[in-house]
Amino acid sequence: MQISIEISLYPLAEEKFKAEIWSFIRTLRTVDGLKVVTNGMSTQVFGEYDLAVATVMQEIKQVHQTLGSAVFVCKFISGDRSEPEAEI
Repeated sequence: MQISIEISLYPLAEEKFKAEIWSFIRTLRTVDGLKVVTNGMSTQVFGEYDLAVATVMQEIKQVHQTLGSAVFVCKFISGDRSEPEAEI
């Protein structure tokens, strides 16, 4: 089963917040089997359900352990939504 996950990370640290966001994204990109797409608002992760969910949750935990205060906004959508839908 495939899943699509959209993640927005909001570190509550005053300094180096961009570095923390990019570190999170770079770590996700190292995982074989995941497709990771970024834009100015969020990061999308596409892949096999168990792998994608386990990886994202592991990295969220890592951010909370190292950064302390951070807010994550996530959407979990069943299926692979990585391809744009055709216009009607």
